[in-house]
Amino acid sequence: MSSDLKQLNKLKKNSRRNNQLQEPKFVERLIKISRVSKVTKGGKKLSFRAIVVLGDENGKVGVGVAKADDVVNAFKKAKTDGRKNLITLPLTKSLSIPHDTVGQFGACKIIMKPAIEGSGVIAGGAVRIVLEVAGVKNVIAKQLGSNNLLNNARAAISGLEQLTTKTEVEKRRNS
Repeated sequence: MSSDLKQLNKLKKNSRRNNQLQEPKFVERLIKISRVSKVTKGGKKLSFRAIVVLGDENGKVGVGVAKADDVVNAFKKAKTDGRKNLITLPLTKSLSIPHDTVGQFGACKIIMKPAIEGSGVIAGGAVRIVLEVAGVKNVIAKQLGSNNLLNNARAAISGLEQLTTKTEVEKRRNS
C-alpha cells in the first residue's frame, strides 16, 4: 500500500514539472516608457509608465500598461497586465491574416489586409510590434487618425479580435 502512495506522489511531482516545462514562452517587446509626474502639495511625484506587448509568435498577443516608481517595476507590472489581456487569432498557412479587418480604439483606426507570402509586415509603429509578436509574417496595415502609441496598439488588438476562419463562419450560419 505504501509503495502505491509513493508511486502516486512521484507521478504528481512529475506532472507538476511537466506543466512547468510546457508553459508557453512569451516574447515581450517594449513599445514605450514615459516619465509621468503628478503634482502634489509637497511637489512633483515622478513615476514611469510602460507599454508592453507580449505574445507567443503563434497567434496569441496582448497589450499591457502599468505605472510604477521605477522602470523595472513598471515593466513587470505591464507584463502581468498584458498576460491578463491575451487574445488568440487565426493565422493562415502563409502566416497572414484570413481577411481584411478594421480595428478602432479611441481616435485610432487601423486597416489590416492579408498579403502574399514573402511580403513581410508592412506596418508602422506600435501596430508593427503587435503583429510581429502575434506571429503574423505577411500583412499590410495602415494607421489612421491619432498617433498615440497605446491607442494604436489597442486598435490593432481590436482588429485582430474580429478575425474569423471559414469554419467558424460556417458553424455560425448552420446553427
